[in-house]
Amino acid sequence: MEESKPVHAEPTHGAGWNIQSVLPQDGIPWYKKRHLLILNLFMIVPYLSSTTNGYDGSLLNGLQSMSQWQDYFGHPEGTRLGSLGNGVIFGQILAFPIAPWLCDHMGRRFPIFIGSIFLVIGAILQCASQNYAMFLISRMIIGFGGLIAVEASPLLCSELAYPTHRPVLVGYYNNLWYLGALLAAWVTYGTYFMGAGVSWSWRIPSLLQGFFPLLQVLFVYLLPESPRYLVQKDRHEEARKILTKYHAGGDENSALVDFEMKEITLQIETAKVASSQNYREFIKTKGNLHRLFIVIIVPCMMQLSGNGLTSYYLHLILNSIGLTSDPEQLRINGGLMVFNFFVSIAMASFMEIAGRRKLFLFSTVGMLTAYIIWTILSAINQQRNFEDQGLGKGVVAMIFIYQFFYNTGLNGPPWVYVTEILPTHLRAKGANIMQIAGTCALIFNGYANPVAMAAITWKYYIVYCCIIAVEIVLVYFFFPETKGRSLEEIGFIFDGEGAFGGHDPSKEIDTTHLEKTESKV
Repeated sequence: MEESKPVHAEPTHGAGWNIQSVLPQDGIPWYKKRHLLILNLFMIVPYLSSTTNGYDGSLLNGLQSMSQWQDYFGHPEGTRLGSLGNGVIFGQILAFPIAPWLCDHMGRRFPIFIGSIFLVIGAILQCASQNYAMFLISRMIIGFGGLIAVEASPLLCSELAYPTHRPVLVGYYNNLWYLGALLAAWVTYGTYFMGAGVSWSWRIPSLLQGFFPLLQVLFVYLLPESPRYLVQKDRHEEARKILTKYHAGGDENSALVDFEMKEITLQIETAKVASSQNYREFIKTKGNLHRLFIVIIVPCMMQLSGNGLTSYYLHLILNSIGLTSDPEQLRINGGLMVFNFFVSIAMASFMEIAGRRKLFLFSTVGMLTAYIIWTILSAINQQRNFEDQGLGKGVVAMIFIYQFFYNTGLNGPPWVYVTEILPTHLRAKGANIMQIAGTCALIFNGYANPVAMAAITWKYYIVYCCIIAVEIVLVYFFFPETKGRSLEEIGFIFDGEGAFGGHDPSKEIDTTHLEKTESKV
């Protein structure tokens, strides 16, 4: 039998060496290939971490619009309300040193498993809360478990996905935030009508927050482990078997699997020789400093572009324009979540077509435009003592338009972009830095937003107009395009030929696995 030889593309400063050269050209759509269909369905399990996160974000919004919850907890406002919003963040802070260690030493599946257990416990305690302190503690537990699960989940998606599916699949990860958000919004809307003084109107939504984590506990170990994590732990044969089964449909002579193993192994082995695996590595090279800058800026953009107001304090915005009815606020919140979900899913499909950089620019320019109009309408509405209902509806319309642009560039693309610019040995730590930066921004949102909205109302929007303007400049000058490359090939953008120690990946890597495969043919 004739040997099946892999096809290699020779590199020219990283440009000619590209995974596209070894992709199957059989013309069969992925959904008709059992191994790819199963692999993509597996992604639902890590997606649920984002769904749970979204449920929490919308839950607090919904609860604040429920008189039953407000009466039970004494109508919290100012810093007292901010503490409830930041309760999750307090728990996340405790998990920061633990999450990357678990990812680096226990793999990607175990952190999802253990984090989800804490989430289930937190949801039960949240439902059973008897006072403000108990509710706050339950939210801290939710934050602790949520961060551990959230850090590992996009890593598993990114490192396990089929190469050409990775951008869209990882993009869908953060988009599923809105699935949880819309469920929480409509659940709170439904339970609101249980009647005044009925505590189960807020206890039922609180308990349901543990449903998705429970599914993760039950099903996460059905997924294979990240092949990149396995290579990092010198478990090459296990990694190759996973790639062969899920990327090549069991074809042991697959040129794609040979190519992927060579990319992954060379990148990881080069990193082991040339660098350490601690946080100081981020400041040792120009390429890693550039990565660190992006890893910090992206989550700040995700949280400080004005979306914190619509995510956690929508009721304050609606109050400020004269829309104070509880059912009306709940309907707007629920409608916004449905809108966000479908827009974000649709826009994720353009990630590999338009590229990350163009989506970031389109998003930030659009958000700035919407926020300026939003600010002007709010100012005029206040001057007219909220008597012009048309202005109030105009503000609501701008909120929806703003969310369209936000979802285009700051929902799906961030996790895709951050996970792909980081090499395997720094990916978990980079994800942790991203979470820390995002948490710092959330703390600001949690305390500054309710206080500022109460004190200066629409004038506070001007702050976000300025922030978004700065974001446009940063994206334009510092965000390189990464589309059309594998995780390992993106290293050429930041490190040049040093990405693989100056070696030609198609020639300089250990070919033991390839030789073993060929000897069986």
